[in-house]
Amino acid sequence: MIKGTIAIVGRPNVGKSTFFNRLIGQRKSIVDDTPGVTRDRIYGEVEWLTQTYRVIDTGGIQIDEQPFAEEINMQVDIAIEEADVILFLVSSKEGVMSDDMAIAKKLVRSNKPVLLVVNKVDNEKLQMDAFEFYSLGLGDLFCISSVHGIGIGDVLDKVTEIMPPKNISSYDGMTSFCVIGRPNVGKSSLVNAILKEDRVIVSNIEGTTRDAIDTPFKYEGEEYIIIDTAGIRKKGKIYEDIEKYSILRALNAIDRSNVVLFLIDGSLGIREQDKHVAGLAHEAGKGVIIVYNKWDTVEKDDKTMQKITKEIRAHFLYLDYAPIVFVSALTGQKINQILPAIQQVHDNCTLRIQTNVLNDVILDAQMMNPAKPHNGKQLKIYYSSQVGVEPPTFVLFVNDPELLHFSYKRYIENKIREAFGFEGTPIRILARKKS
Repeated sequence: MIKGTIAIVGRPNVGKSTFFNRLIGQRKSIVDDTPGVTRDRIYGEVEWLTQTYRVIDTGGIQIDEQPFAEEINMQVDIAIEEADVILFLVSSKEGVMSDDMAIAKKLVRSNKPVLLVVNKVDNEKLQMDAFEFYSLGLGDLFCISSVHGIGIGDVLDKVTEIMPPKNISSYDGMTSFCVIGRPNVGKSSLVNAILKEDRVIVSNIEGTTRDAIDTPFKYEGEEYIIIDTAGIRKKGKIYEDIEKYSILRALNAIDRSNVVLFLIDGSLGIREQDKHVAGLAHEAGKGVIIVYNKWDTVEKDDKTMQKITKEIRAHFLYLDYAPIVFVSALTGQKINQILPAIQQVHDNCTLRIQTNVLNDVILDAQMMNPAKPHNGKQLKIYYSSQVGVEPPTFVLFVNDPELLHFSYKRYIENKIREAFGFEGTPIRILARKKS
């Protein structure tokens, strides 16, 4: 679980992207090797001392047709708005610049924890020169070299020490979900349509996403929480239509959701940006439902739904497990299909399989289609076990984990799905050497 958000800010050419890459390069968790998942370099994750933090590289946010100083100013605004801890990166080789001073003044006023990180400190002389940055009034500084990895651990130790605790609302026994999608696909309209369908609104609870409202309600005896990313208000000079900023906002809601509704604008069809957004929920291991909105605007015949379904599957190969719902938030058409689908997907996300039953399926799969030998070695799966839910996670105990090729892992996943369903949820399969 994400324990907080770190933002890297600073003027251009101080090494923000190199620092960002160094941080996320230390991540120890398993990288998802599913083809077709688009990753946006604006964000990443770093694992340190058993804690996982999200990292924002504000250097990756570009504002078209904005004056240079205003662009820097906006990046700092985004960091202040989103981050729990801010890493202010400066360069020892250039010394204190006027832009550094302007950024420092703004960060001091933010009342957020700020660490001053002096980059490009590759020798003793540069380390001595770094002391001039005390003039920025941000307290102690950390000397690092992003290129050589020097001092990175000290920075992360301090981040762990000063990271504010998360006040995360507990929704035990309730199914939480959010709606994500590129701007102007109808997220607000869909949220409103869901809540207007004879729901009993319980109360409004301040969520952990800044300025978001978590709305509990009941439907047919079941309790739900809708985390409304569409209704998030911005403070200061934050621009609503920055694509990457919208993604950052969506990430916070995804973290706290059991199920994610991925919304496509049926009046415009699938766009490249949709692939960026859709990958977020898959990578987070959340249950996913694809909602094709504005169905009322689509010219239809008896083959239209089949044609669009095929198109969606072709564009989102890694979401082949996600059910597709065709709705119109404006007219309310088929809105009543969404909540039953959410409940079903959540049930699948938390489904546990008995070990003996699981091993029977894996054994049958191997007998039907043994893995191809690699470098003269044959993969042997001795036994398997489910070790987690949300997403369902399975460990295969094998003779050599390197022999489990992606294609065979996919084959095993498909056999598990054939046997147990798991519609709407990703499945994680790990290989461990049998001791």
